[in-house]
Amino acid sequence: MKFPSRLPRQAIAAKIFHWVNIVSLFIMLTSGLQIYNANPVFGGRAGWHIPPIFALGGWLAGGRHWHFAAMWLFSLNLVFYGVYILVSRRWKHRFVSDKDIKALKLSQNQKRRAYAWHRIAYTAIVPILLLAIFSGLGMYKPAQFPWIVDCFGDWQALRIVHFATVPIVIIFATIHALLGRKVGGDRLLESMFW
Repeated sequence: MKFPSRLPRQAIAAKIFHWVNIVSLFIMLTSGLQIYNANPVFGGRAGWHIPPIFALGGWLAGGRHWHFAAMWLFSLNLVFYGVYILVSRRWKHRFVSDKDIKALKLSQNQKRRAYAWHRIAYTAIVPILLLAIFSGLGMYKPAQFPWIVDCFGDWQALRIVHFATVPIVIIFATIHALLGRKVGGDRLLESMFW
């Protein structure tokens, strides 16, 4: 009789981080679509609308409430995880280094190359997440932070930049999962949540 092999062990902080990210990103995405429908970024009020079944909040104010509540959850989760990887010194294994660049150029080991690509993606998403939060904060409190709006030129440019971060985060999440699966299979992905 063959027993199933055990899942790789992951720190409880990593599991919590992944669950909170999945839930908060889903809420921000669906509520963001509700906000978008009130005044589409592309085409103004007559622009392309998202079907209501994909939007959370029911109307503009409802979408904003859900979106900003999830934004705080997501942002605080990132801060706590950032502190965790600094204190635990896991940052040494999470972000790209010159060894990863060398591995991509020279290594024939496919697993090592996948790790290198993973670290590149993990590192590249940090400024995108900061841009999403920064631009979102400017949209959330434009009266308190008019200088954020000014950094982007005007309100419409700010909205376009914020909107553009969404597909980048979705693409990152997909690449993150695919690279994790390539390195550790389904067992590794499961271990991040269970």
